[in-house]
Amino acid sequence: MTPLDFLRFAFGALSGHRLRTVLSLVGMAIGVAAVVTLTALGEGARRYVIDQFASIGTNLLIVVPGKSETTGIPGVGAAAHELTLQDAQTIARQVPEAEKVAPLVVGTEAVAYGPRRRQVAVVGATHEFLEVRKLVLSRGEFLPAGEMTRGRPVAVIGQTVARELFPGEEALGQVVRIGGWRMRVIGVLAHPGTQLGMDVDDLAIVPVATGMRLFDRRSLFRLMVEVHATAELAPAKAKVVKLLKERHGEEDVTVLTQDAVVATFSQILGVLTLAVGAIAGISLAVAGIGIMNVMLVSVAERTREVGLLRAVGVGRRQVLAVFLTEAALLSAAGGFCFGLLPARRAARLDPVLALASR
Repeated sequence: MTPLDFLRFAFGALSGHRLRTVLSLVGMAIGVAAVVTLTALGEGARRYVIDQFASIGTNLLIVVPGKSETTGIPGVGAAAHELTLQDAQTIARQVPEAEKVAPLVVGTEAVAYGPRRRQVAVVGATHEFLEVRKLVLSRGEFLPAGEMTRGRPVAVIGQTVARELFPGEEALGQVVRIGGWRMRVIGVLAHPGTQLGMDVDDLAIVPVATGMRLFDRRSLFRLMVEVHATAELAPAKAKVVKLLKERHGEEDVTVLTQDAVVATFSQILGVLTLAVGAIAGISLAVAGIGIMNVMLVSVAERTREVGLLRAVGVGRRQVLAVFLTEAALLSAAGGFCFGLLPARRAARLDPVLALASR
């Protein structure tokens, strides 16, 4: 028998049992679809996290109160000393690699204008926060520069806050109440959407000293330090740790580099992608077992046919090839149904964009 004879024989056997063939194809197609879809979802989640971190630059150090031995993700550790504005000022003065230092305090408060009120996240920051987080102003201006310890009663709000509190009005220059404070709106952020889990559209930013008094805090939530170049991350990290150790009397902070955070999240999500793909692979295995059962039934139903083939001189290897060809056609056809879409998508990728992607 020639290879063409094998194909003709397999096609004839499959077309002679159409219902069984269709059901086998559906089972295989569902298995392939499950693997492709769930693996793509896991990979999409990993790339989303990486892109979110990349969108705010790659030269960041994040200083977290409390010592943690786990690198990459902020750990749980009790801080012997709190991070203060004086710590931020010292880092800005004594770490030459630090281009911008942005102290942060975070809380939730009601922002009100007349009868309208909205509960939003309130971030106490400085002028440097705008560039460190790669935010863009839609109109107005950001927090005044050079006033880390002076808390003016001013605020910058997101697009959603401006739209909800001032429908049909201009928000700039208006006076809102944030908690028990009256603050003048000096700027409105552009629409960047969600960055690292923070909805920038539904946000109010006030001077860090004002935020500390507003939330009755003596310590900072985080310190974000942007260095001049990626190559300076390691020396800057060492100097920040040494400087704060000297100020606090012990090493009681965790300094995270952005690339370490990205690498850790990438590893975690990569493992999750493999786990999800393995779960989806169970569906594919079930479909494969279904094809095996179909072929076993086919062999049982076609015993006389096999006997006739052997009687006319067809060898065992050729009989084996006949049924393997039939099974391969079933598997290939099922995989082709749901493998076609991602294959076409890959074929249509622009080479320039594909080479530029990470």
